Amino acid sequence: MSQNTFKKKLKSANKPKGGPRKSIFAWIEERLDVTKILGEGVPVQLVPPVGFVALLALIYIWSNHRAENMVRKIEKAQQEVEDLRADVTTLEAEYMLSSMQSEVAKKVAAQEIFELNQPPIKIEIEK
Repeated sequence: MSQNTFKKKLKSANKPKGGPRKSIFAWIEERLDVTKILGEGVPVQLVPPVGFVALLALIYIWSNHRAENMVRKIEKAQQEVEDLRADVTTLEAEYMLSSMQSEVAKKVAAQEIFELNQPPIKIEIEK
């Protein structure tokens, strides 16, 4: 029985064309050259202030977004109120017209109910 052995890789056959491929992070690090600015590592004392500033920025963005949404809702509600106010004015005008005595008389004339032409008479009964 034979033993398991590793196959030897051929270096020339497995190389990608155009040189070795770099990951995107290696490319970003090469372009930004962060080690020149910060040295060999990020100073630990900078992490809390940077984190705090990032948190404040997130809170600012969230509150601004919320305020814009609130303004949109207020404008929509104002438009609805204006539309309802116009509807109420129209309905009030129609109601006032339909409740006039002459309009009521026209509507009930079809049922043969007519308007009196003489004033009402007071009936008195003696005891």
